[in-house]
Amino acid sequence: MGMAPHTPFDDLDTYLSLPRVSGLAITPDGSRVVTTISRCNDDRTEFTTAIWELDPEGHAAARRISHGRTGESAPVFTADGDLLFLATRDAKGDSTDAEPSKALWRLPATGGEATRVATFPGGVDAAMAARAADATVVTAPVLRSARDLDDDRRLRDMRSKAKISAVLHAGYPVRHWDHDLGPDQPHLFTGRRDLTPDPGGALRDPHVDVSADGTFLVTTWQIPAPGAALRTTLVHIDIATGQRSTLVDDPDADLGMPAISPDGSAVVFTRETFSTPTQAPRTTLWLMRFGSPATELTGDWDRWPTSVAWAPDGASVFVTADESGRGPIFTVDVATSAVRPFVADDFTYTDLRVATTGVVFALRSSYAAPPHPVRIDPDGTVLPLPCVDMPALPGTLTEVTGHADDGVPVRSWLVLPEGDTAAPLVLWIHGGPLASWNAWHWRWNPWLMVARGYAVLLPDPALSTGYGQDFIQRGWGAWGFAPYTDLMAATDAACAHPRVDATRTAAMGGSFGGYMANWIAGHTDRFAAIVTHASLWALDQFGGTTDGGYWWSREMTPEMTAANSPHRFVSDITTPMLVIHGDRDYRVPIGEALRLWYDLLSSSGLPAAPDGTTEHRFLYFPSENHWVLSPSHATLWYQVVFTFLAHHVLGEDTELPEALG
Repeated sequence: MGMAPHTPFDDLDTYLSLPRVSGLAITPDGSRVVTTISRCNDDRTEFTTAIWELDPEGHAAARRISHGRTGESAPVFTADGDLLFLATRDAKGDSTDAEPSKALWRLPATGGEATRVATFPGGVDAAMAARAADATVVTAPVLRSARDLDDDRRLRDMRSKAKISAVLHAGYPVRHWDHDLGPDQPHLFTGRRDLTPDPGGALRDPHVDVSADGTFLVTTWQIPAPGAALRTTLVHIDIATGQRSTLVDDPDADLGMPAISPDGSAVVFTRETFSTPTQAPRTTLWLMRFGSPATELTGDWDRWPTSVAWAPDGASVFVTADESGRGPIFTVDVATSAVRPFVADDFTYTDLRVATTGVVFALRSSYAAPPHPVRIDPDGTVLPLPCVDMPALPGTLTEVTGHADDGVPVRSWLVLPEGDTAAPLVLWIHGGPLASWNAWHWRWNPWLMVARGYAVLLPDPALSTGYGQDFIQRGWGAWGFAPYTDLMAATDAACAHPRVDATRTAAMGGSFGGYMANWIAGHTDRFAAIVTHASLWALDQFGGTTDGGYWWSREMTPEMTAANSPHRFVSDITTPMLVIHGDRDYRVPIGEALRLWYDLLSSSGLPAAPDGTTEHRFLYFPSENHWVLSPSHATLWYQVVFTFLAHHVLGEDTELPEALG
């Protein structure tokens, strides 16, 4: 009998069985804390999520408090301590419908069974509760022509029975990430009362905050803009009357993440400027005291806020931001705009929840630890809360810094396998491009590579967040220039490490990382293999086919696309490439992969042989999206990548998964 895997990363099934923590909810006073934990089913075909209660004092083990077969999600506490959540159960237990929709359920604070409290013909997408009053607002989709909810149900039944899925559009966009938009539209409801009749697409992916006293809410509100574009404003909605008024309408920016002050007198929000062909966007934090103009809070702070939550006294807000491969918490004084570190360590913090006592609860993660809940006292002391065990890692995490041609430092995480021998290197490039390798990712996980003997480099090149606006600007409109040379500088720094074998290297990336993988393939032969997932190949076709073309068109002029499109360098590609794409990827549509595949076989420097054989491979997922999320397909993704890299980097031939047929 063989030895058991040394870590969960040695075996893909064991890795999939690891519990995954996400989301956080607290009672207003912080006396109760819950999170959701997802686990893969025995067939390794899907994840099911349940709600677990945590000990806010950090002593007792977590305990599961929901047990539905189809799972529960999106918990939120009411002011009196009842727990609301979404589930597809029927009123007597688990769902029996062929295509169930999510309903809102309530688990009483006093104990007892959960009861269903709100259903809608199209299901419930989200719920928000006031922190100091009995007021709940839900987001639910309604068909555009429905007169009321009964009519909405009638129309849905009619379409279902007639097997009609057609959508007649009169605006843009028509799809988003992996799903079609329409014919229904998101509405906000309190009880059965529609707060937002005929909203159009204004509430797609809204950021909503309900005032503590439950009298009003502030939400993002999308409106059409010239050039088939959208821009996001902020509106105030009176919950008693539904009266809506615009708070902030900025013609030069998108507004987001509204957070209402504890006393209901003000709102903070983010402002992201529209980019131009020569200027990257910039995100700053703003404050509006109701009845007065909005003012900028963080104009002198060279970081981008990623989330915001008020301190209970209303004198400051907690803000997270990317920072040099981490994601610390800062405080911003709303009177002076002073920004101060609150928690700064090697983790990235998300899901901030602030109790009336001043205690902050959050999730944190890094590339050394998956997301886990913590309690942060007012003095900044961090206490991990018992939840799930942290998995043993098959190596170590360190940092390396290279220097670009212009002298700018380029930092990276370098993940090394156990032992002291030199390991083959995989350069793994992040997507975005406005992003950072600074938090655990279940889908893009370097430890699975490390467990198979590779060192993995996770660099933050130009365009990455957490290094200041100038660092982003270096790559703006010039994707194939500073980002590329930064990646080569980072690779050089990693190859100088004594634990890295510089003679055996590969490069891989997804989305923008896939774009960079394609660009690398046409500009250097230093890598033995390249894996390109959900990648941009021909920028001249991408902008008009992606799900939000207007955002990209602000940067992608004809001159930019001509200078930075990888397809122009196909004849210089001599490295074997593994192309991976999902057909339901609407952010980077499948046409990018189809054209890349044809160009590789017909026009590259490593074309298909006369008999049709090729060193390149194309892994196609007809039912998957931008990320390839189903457990069985994610497993297959890694198996094929491992096999491809083993052949070209290690010189080893391993069997492809039998499931490929």
